Amino acid sequence: MPFLTNRMDDESNKINITKPFRMVLIFSILAIVSIFILSCNLFSAPRSNNPATIHVSAGESLTAISSDLASKQVIRHPNIFQTFVYLFKSDKQILKGDYLFERNSSVWKVAWQIARGKHNINPIKITFKEGTTNEDMANLLESKLINFNKNEFLNSVSTKQGYLFPDTYFYFPLSTNDEVVSDLTSNFNKKIQSLNKEISSSGKNLNDIITMASILEKEARGKDDAPTISGILWSRIKRGMLLQVDASPYTYIKKGLPDEPIANPGISTIEAALRPVNTTYLFYLHDKNGMVHYSNTYKEHMKNINLYLK
Repeated sequence: MPFLTNRMDDESNKINITKPFRMVLIFSILAIVSIFILSCNLFSAPRSNNPATIHVSAGESLTAISSDLASKQVIRHPNIFQTFVYLFKSDKQILKGDYLFERNSSVWKVAWQIARGKHNINPIKITFKEGTTNEDMANLLESKLINFNKNEFLNSVSTKQGYLFPDTYFYFPLSTNDEVVSDLTSNFNKKIQSLNKEISSSGKNLNDIITMASILEKEARGKDDAPTISGILWSRIKRGMLLQVDASPYTYIKKGLPDEPIANPGISTIEAALRPVNTTYLFYLHDKNGMVHYSNTYKEHMKNINLYLK
């Protein structure tokens, strides 16, 4: 029966072809599902109902950052996160500051934010005016920054008054005390760098220059009169006179400058202290409109008081 034999052979061939194909198909589907589940587990974020914020300090390691992110349930697997950061960023330096992550952000998106310095949160602008004291700085910082500790700050800068440069800075809500102090002191060093040689050859030490500048911040009313008042005060010291400036009660009882700066001066008053105008004047006062009036003798000074202040 030739016809029957051929038919059975055909059926046998069909079975032999279909079975391996079906097994490959099943294994492929299982592999795809497994990869999908693994990807969801590795690359997705933990389920979180709220956004999360972390603070990255200057020089903080990627390992520490990833550990913080994992502890706050921003990422599942620190190693996967770090791999993505390396892929997105050629160097290892991460920008300091606060980083806000939306809830359920994927790990690659979190890594992109960190690698590219995308804080997703606006920094806080803080301006310190020239002549502000350490206490003034502490009060302003305390009102702006969540993590700021006023007492800790004042203790850490107790010997730095005069050397915290008044300027405009940008901080994040979680910025630390150490970061603030570092910024203020490094900015001071940067600002006076060009004056260091001139200070060394002035015959006066840095502390005397900064202390005089801090007095000028309180005694002068601007760039125009600061150099002349500086010349008057240096002249009083040279003559052995009391400075007698209202900015510091110390100067009414002891000759010379106070032992340390009384405030944090700006660059213009530092320059005025360093470059005083040579003058014969020994006295000065500001009238009710802020105009300065100079005199050579105490008698002339008393006359100016009667003319402009009474």
